[in-house]
Amino acid sequence: MHALIFAVQEINADPELLPNVTLGFQVYDACNTLRRAAQGTLFMLSGGKGITPNYHCDKGTRLAGIIGESGSTRSILMAQILGLYWYPQISYFASSPILSNRYLFPSFFRTIPSDQFQMKGLAELVFYFGWSWVGLLANDNDYGQFGLQKAKEEIIKGGACIAFTENVLIGQPNRNAPHIVQVIKESTAKVVMVISSDSHFVIVAEELLRQNVTGNIWIASESWATSDLLFKERYQQMFLGTIGFAIHRGKMPTFSKYLRSLQPANDHYDPFIKEYWEQAFSCKWPGQENRIVSSDNASMRVCTGTEKLESLLTEEYHRLSLNVYNAVYAMAWAIQNLLNCTSGAGPFPYGDCANISSFHPWHLLHYIKNVNFKTKDGSQIFFDAKGNPPAIYDIVNWQVSVKGALEPVTIGSYDLSAPNGRTLSMDSAGIIWTNNETQVPLSTCSPRCPLGFRKVIIPGKPLCCYNCAHCPQGYISNQTDAVECHSCSWNMWPNQQQDRCLLRTTEFLSYEEPLGYSLAAIGILSSLIPLNILGVFIHYKQTPIVRANNYSLSCLLLFSLSLCFLCSLGFIGYPQPTQCLLRQVAFGMVFALCISSVLAKTITVVIAFNATKPSSRLRKWTGVKTSYSVIGFCTFLQLVVCVLWLSLSAPFQELDTDTKPGVIIVNCNERSPSAFWCMLGYLGFLAFISFIVAFLARRLPDSFNEAKFITFSMLAFLSVWVSFIPAYLSAQGMYTVAMEVFAILTSSWAVVGCIFVPKCYIVLFRPNMNSRENLMGKGKGQK
Repeated sequence: MHALIFAVQEINADPELLPNVTLGFQVYDACNTLRRAAQGTLFMLSGGKGITPNYHCDKGTRLAGIIGESGSTRSILMAQILGLYWYPQISYFASSPILSNRYLFPSFFRTIPSDQFQMKGLAELVFYFGWSWVGLLANDNDYGQFGLQKAKEEIIKGGACIAFTENVLIGQPNRNAPHIVQVIKESTAKVVMVISSDSHFVIVAEELLRQNVTGNIWIASESWATSDLLFKERYQQMFLGTIGFAIHRGKMPTFSKYLRSLQPANDHYDPFIKEYWEQAFSCKWPGQENRIVSSDNASMRVCTGTEKLESLLTEEYHRLSLNVYNAVYAMAWAIQNLLNCTSGAGPFPYGDCANISSFHPWHLLHYIKNVNFKTKDGSQIFFDAKGNPPAIYDIVNWQVSVKGALEPVTIGSYDLSAPNGRTLSMDSAGIIWTNNETQVPLSTCSPRCPLGFRKVIIPGKPLCCYNCAHCPQGYISNQTDAVECHSCSWNMWPNQQQDRCLLRTTEFLSYEEPLGYSLAAIGILSSLIPLNILGVFIHYKQTPIVRANNYSLSCLLLFSLSLCFLCSLGFIGYPQPTQCLLRQVAFGMVFALCISSVLAKTITVVIAFNATKPSSRLRKWTGVKTSYSVIGFCTFLQLVVCVLWLSLSAPFQELDTDTKPGVIIVNCNERSPSAFWCMLGYLGFLAFISFIVAFLARRLPDSFNEAKFITFSMLAFLSVWVSFIPAYLSAQGMYTVAMEVFAILTSSWAVVGCIFVPKCYIVLFRPNMNSRENLMGKGKGQK
């Protein structure tokens, strides 16, 4: 009220603003009720001598406009009435978004931003501090409900969640405080946004104090962010660290001087100053009823009137006062523009201008819509198309003052017209939180998911309530609270923590690996054994035991066995495309030649035994042509299988990233498993035939009986490759190749050991047994 009085007096004393025009005012107290607000509005419209709708009974000065009301609900009622007559109304504290509706409220303006901007800013405040789990508390009137709806919408839109929403029931004496406090105590949300007036929320605060509820972070709307009611020392432990939006504070040094000059003895026209004096200084005027019920237990003293306001009035008083001050000046500048109108160039029909002594309310309404002026502290004041001023708020943090009480400390601002686009600017280092902490408290429904984890939504719960699950194999998350995990590129794999990708290791049977160079060394050394045996056979080719065992077939078999050992080297080392193409084919052909030679040798033994009988027709089949024909035919069939394999579905080099996690297995893909198993099966078939024939001939006389050695060799050969099949199918990576190399070496050694080692033993170490008589069985019994 005194801001209005001060502004009017200042304008009337200004020779440049409204010269020769004196502003007057009437003040009506709505007493926080709708009835008194409507009554006061109709009084003003009727001239102040009674309520006569549609008539203005006072013949004196004209009513230019109305400054007020403070509450949104009462302002809505007043704006509906004043809008019917197009009377300009400028509120200094009604912030409900519905008042921006120009269809419903065509003559309403305000010097406080709409809650639409405030709630958006409060939501940005929530996101700025990383809070995702917030409780909402609001009055059950227009201000609270519209603010609640908008704040909830903005918070959810930004990805945070609402833990609870509760209404402060202003129609109930206790404001539903016990229930509200119980909800706050049971909730896991540590941040509570309160959209309420201080007079209503203080009752909830008393209940919070009674139940000793502490540790919460309170987000205050501008209605109570700078409230004296809650700055008392008794609320310190509960509200320390509160952060919120406050009306933008301006500098009004002359107004401060004016306020300090107020004295109850001098201001007889002011019916409120004595009541304010009692409340401000906790005293009571003698001989008067005490109109203020103190909430403290301090004893009341007598007011003297000599108390000094300097100790109470701070710059915080200039927040709401500045809005009133600006509203009066907006009205004055509109009247000034009306006065400055040039006839013939006016805004009304036919270029008319309004007469200052007989203007209509809609005349002044036009100028208020277009008012634009700069205040004495440099701020620009204007109204947008919806009657709202530039949206700017101060961000305040409740800290302990030197006097031990709470006080709001400005730590930032929210300015939608900021030139750099940074609407929210804040000094985070200057914030003091609850319990005097400097770290931002957490308010989440679930703990944050660390790197390597992702969120898993809990059915039936808000999105902010989730479990943290490890990323699946092969996936990573390199940020906290990841919604989903991301796969690495084909040549990379997650580290153990699954928070970044590393290059996969490459695996193949390398010559640098102990297993690789061991098998290679065994293969090379083993290939020399058949060649050495071949040298022995060549040196002793005239001896009976060498001649009796088909010298030429033995030489061919030894040569093929040496190749069998060497073909294992094709499976060791980095698989090149050419190597992949030929290694299985080479293995199949060399072993086909080897087993075909064994089969031919077995058949030769059987034919040779039966050809010694009189009148045998098998004599013509005892020559080398039969043996080579068997070898050629059997090897040719394997050649056909291999040629078809290479022609229709040739093997190729493959980088296998699926078999072994985190490893690129470089191998040769056979492409056609059927062809591979046909080739291997054919070798088994030849070995099986050799085994059967040799087994049937095992009881031939010892002189010609090589069949028993062939039987053992083929039995060992078949055992190795039958065992190879399950081992090969179950092995992975380089061990698959190693298993095949081992089978090649073992089966080749089985043939060498069973067929040729006994002969070499006789040739080299038992020459007495290497005689025709011994081979013919004549040496028996002569020892």
